[in-house]
Amino acid sequence: MSYQPRPGLPVVDAMTPAVLVLAGPVTPGEVTGLCAVVRARLEGCPSRVVVCDVGGLGPPGLGTVDLLARLQLTARRAGGRIRLRDPDPALHALLDLVGLRFEVEGQPEEREPALGVEEAVEPGDPPP
Repeated sequence: MSYQPRPGLPVVDAMTPAVLVLAGPVTPGEVTGLCAVVRARLEGCPSRVVVCDVGGLGPPGLGTVDLLARLQLTARRAGGRIRLRDPDPALHALLDLVGLRFEVEGQPEEREPALGVEEAVEPGDPPP
């Protein structure tokens, strides 16, 4: 079986974000290197998003929060953002507790309701 290359440029999906897999506990010395990796991946990514797979980070703690905050800051300074993949529910709760909001794969973005939309009132509810 032989393969004949097609003429022209290869087909590339420009909307596929780069992925960075974070595994094991990350030491403070590794944070600078990971920030450099995020910056480099954003340079070659037209979608301006780096997906951080955080499923292998282990139990969340303040070190994880610091790492993700620094990665997000680096991405913002480079004109992009990060998106979390497979976060532990405890990590999600910890990020909410410290006031950091991250886009998570598979979840719709939280937005304000459209103007003129009112919540339904159930019978028996006290008046506002």
